[in-house]
Amino acid sequence: MKAEDYRERKLEVDGWSLNLASYRAGGKYHCRADNVSPGAGLARTTGSTREEAEEKALARARELLARTRRQTV
Repeated sequence: MKAEDYRERKLEVDGWSLNLASYRAGGKYHCRADNVSPGAGLARTTGSTREEAEEKALARARELLARTRRQTV
């Protein structure tokens, strides 16, 4: 299977920088959300459209980041 229609973008969600990468493979869209700073993978999702896959990944990333405590430096 070959990945097609690859797109990567950076965005800010609730004060966190996220990298969102999506691509099509095997008739489905796949999306991966990760925290830009440490590069920690937050979510991997699939959907029938790019928008659906990205929406699911962003929802999961928001859920995980909301539980993360921020420490002042």
